Amino acid sequence: MLLGLRTVIHPAGDLAAAKAWWSSVLGVEPYFDEPFYVGFNVGGYELGLDPNGDPAVGPVSYWGVRDVDAAVARFAAAGAVVREQVQEVGGGIRVGTVIEPSGAVVGLIENPHFVLPEDGADGGEGEGPGR
Repeated sequence: MLLGLRTVIHPAGDLAAAKAWWSSVLGVEPYFDEPFYVGFNVGGYELGLDPNGDPAVGPVSYWGVRDVDAAVARFAAAGAVVREQVQEVGGGIRVGTVIEPSGAVVGLIENPHFVLPEDGADGGEGEGPGR
């Protein structure tokens, strides 16, 4: 069911400072830069900054799935609690989060644009608007 890691989103209360810091560390500017979300392409995967993210939760990893509705339902049937209902975040990308039984947040993402990097090299598109 899980296709592999796609995105890790970090809470960023001070989005400008976080963007500057990550740009410095990564040595690249974000490919997506809006007041509601900043996205970096790191080896073909998404490192996102969310100004509305919860620092108490920490970064959330989003695992790729073919059908996010079915994946959230499967996780819930196995005992997870739905944290955020499935929603579209732009460009046909749909996400949802659950809390698994030990308390960790698990993100699930259906992204029709994602292509696995061939050799882990930087470049290409990340997850797209909003994730």
